[in-house]
Amino acid sequence: MKTIVSGVSKNPTGFLGALLNLFRNFRVGAGVFAAALAVVCPHLLYANTADEALLKKVDNLVSYYNTDFSAVYVIVQEKPGQGRNVTEAAVYRRDSKEQYVIVIQKPAISYGQGYLKQGDTLWFYDPESRKFNSTSSKERFQNSNARNSDFTRSTLSEDYRITAAADAQLGRFACRLLTLEAVHTDVTYPRMKIWVSEDGLLRKSEDYSLSGQLLRSSAIPDYYSIKGYYVPKAILLTDEMRGSTINGKFIKEKTQITINNPVLSKLPDSYFSKTYLEQVNK
Repeated sequence: MKTIVSGVSKNPTGFLGALLNLFRNFRVGAGVFAAALAVVCPHLLYANTADEALLKKVDNLVSYYNTDFSAVYVIVQEKPGQGRNVTEAAVYRRDSKEQYVIVIQKPAISYGQGYLKQGDTLWFYDPESRKFNSTSSKERFQNSNARNSDFTRSTLSEDYRITAAADAQLGRFACRLLTLEAVHTDVTYPRMKIWVSEDGLLRKSEDYSLSGQLLRSSAIPDYYSIKGYYVPKAILLTDEMRGSTINGKFIKEKTQITINNPVLSKLPDSYFSKTYLEQVNK
């Protein structure tokens, strides 16, 4: 009797075909084959169009292709035993062209520093040297627990595949818990788990290394609703690796990003340029 594992072609080629032929030759049952496949390439056993559509919805609700976005971000980092660091920045996004500009307004020592993203290229501007230096989306933003990639549009459905899914309760939210695996190496985190509420909004995420080490967790309890789009009101980031031991207890570093005065409307093209960052400091 022939048995076909769901989601796998009858006559697969390449590595999967070689693996299947090996198990056929040794007459290994479908259950054992599926277990081995789950270890070697788990994404091949998972295919749920509803979950894939949900992941795209997560992106679309917080991506603003038909307009531009601007807001003031207040970024408060708490380092146990060292107090708070507060950064205030003006953020401008043009998702239709994969662009953003960030201008640091506070603290005074960092005033005028800025970031310009154009496609896959990201520059950091230093007003003291008046130079632009190439940086990475994976780098920490102003040495906080946020990454430069946290300020661009959501691209989860483009960057990740779903390897598992389940229903989960997260406080007051009934959620779909999706386990994600990166499809390329340009992402900040190669593995993720995300909790998506029934309205398609991301409520929690966990970021993992390739080996499965939990690196960072995020929570987004509430959103603004603007013109059919959504903007987080605040994002709480917890660094699962960095912190200090105080009175015998390890306290993790945390960063809260509060988004104030969000506006969805067209911005001048001149904002998304090196010239704009240079002129801000004149």
